[in-house]
Amino acid sequence: MDPHPITGHEFASPVPPGSGWPGDPATAGTPVAHDPAEVVELAVAAGDVTELEARVTVCRACPRLVGWREQVASERRAAYRDQPYWGRPAAAFGDPEAPVLIVGLAPAAHGANRTGRMFTGDRSGDWLYAALHRAGFANQPTAVHAGDGLALTGIRITASVHCAPPQNKPTTSERDACAPWLDRELQLSAPRLRSIMALGSLAWDATLAAARRLGWGVPRPKPRFGHGAEATLLAPGDRPVRLVGSYHVSQQNTFTGKLTEAMLDDVLNRL
Repeated sequence: MDPHPITGHEFASPVPPGSGWPGDPATAGTPVAHDPAEVVELAVAAGDVTELEARVTVCRACPRLVGWREQVASERRAAYRDQPYWGRPAAAFGDPEAPVLIVGLAPAAHGANRTGRMFTGDRSGDWLYAALHRAGFANQPTAVHAGDGLALTGIRITASVHCAPPQNKPTTSERDACAPWLDRELQLSAPRLRSIMALGSLAWDATLAAARRLGWGVPRPKPRFGHGAEATLLAPGDRPVRLVGSYHVSQQNTFTGKLTEAMLDDVLNRL
């Protein structure tokens, strides 16, 4: 048991659901998916985004990812040795009524896997939340840890895979197993959704695949990813939803200048 860096309350690593972690949507009674078939069942049955978030955070459908995320939470990085690690899947975060959605790839081992919140506690999050603050979506420019007061308005952030994968590379079968969570996120968001930003080519492809599975109109041939690329998807009722591509806010892109603050701001402002 170690103290949470914001609240001071003590938690085990990984954090048991319903134990009081800031923002934890799950309880000890939240149903758990143990295999891909159960992911489908529980995702489809989620009545709203809050229930969906809770079910995502206790998922155990992919043995390799469960083992890795819990190993990281147990061993911990030296810099965070005195902190508890979330060690569970990271659910979507943000405004439950948002008309704008950001889709990323997967949590970072010592970022969201440690803090329990998307893009929080690592350099990628530093870039993303600073940009969201500049664009008026976030109430503050920093994201240090769950419980730090960060709130989003008009936007939600989700991912194509909700567990931290080894080497940041989920397998195809792991992406497929996690896909029903994204499908349900899009379904629940559809009535108000106007635009989606895909962070990186894998998130772009995952979003297009989810839209196809849901029967949305998707252009053919498949739209190509690029920074600033756009495609129009047709949600139920032929409602247009704009899909906009952005290079991922990874250190590999931001340190090399492949992605600049101005480039990221331009895409966010178009949403």
